[in-house]
Amino acid sequence: MKTVVIGLLIPFVGTAAGAACVFFLRNELKISVQRALSGFAAGVMVAASIWSLIVPAIEQSSDKGRFAFLPAFIGFWLGVLFLLLLDHIIPHLHVGIDQVEGPKSKLTRIVMLVLAVTLHNIPEGMAVGVVYAGLVNGSGLITAGGALALALGIAIQNFPEGAIISMPLYAEGKSKPKSFVLGVLSGAVEPLFGGLTVILAGLVVPAMPYLLSFAAGAMLYVVVEELIPEMSAGEHSNIGVVSFAVGFSLMMALDVALG
Repeated sequence: MKTVVIGLLIPFVGTAAGAACVFFLRNELKISVQRALSGFAAGVMVAASIWSLIVPAIEQSSDKGRFAFLPAFIGFWLGVLFLLLLDHIIPHLHVGIDQVEGPKSKLTRIVMLVLAVTLHNIPEGMAVGVVYAGLVNGSGLITAGGALALALGIAIQNFPEGAIISMPLYAEGKSKPKSFVLGVLSGAVEPLFGGLTVILAGLVVPAMPYLLSFAAGAMLYVVVEELIPEMSAGEHSNIGVVSFAVGFSLMMALDVALG
């Protein structure tokens, strides 16, 4: 249980460390830097969705023969539809779209950005939770190293998210401590949803392939809906593409090396 708790907290620590940048950096992150960080985060999430979630989901259903893909297929679509529902229920910022659609006050955009980061931290927390649930329940296809790799990968891509929240808040007049706390709180949903997922997966062990692919579908929805438009916005989008490749290859290496 101690291993699970530590694993669930690792991504949250990444967000907190990023939010702490408000104490060391003076200005908001440049657009080019934000684009690079979004590309990096997208690469990590895509690689994690494939190697840490979808592939294990299919392998765990190998007894179904040619239909081994079915649980992963169903779970993936449920994850996409779940995030699509949240996307409509919770008002938040679509960076690449809102910049074109019309003016918003700076503060309103920051609040919506906080909601956006909080929203896409939900599937990340679920992803870490379901992998650790598989480890606890004795799934031979999920190792302690693989679970740690996913948690570390999510933590690494959470670091810039914490900074993207806390620094604009400070620039708008919030104190550094308050900006830091709000940045940290944006990542609080991760251990919460991760813990709930561990409990749910423990109660319904046969649902593990569905839960793994559900988290993958939700994460890939976030990548396509939020991160790719942001990393590609404006000129010199190659910065985001190269950062995507770096994040993807790093997460792939972590998963293979530690798994």
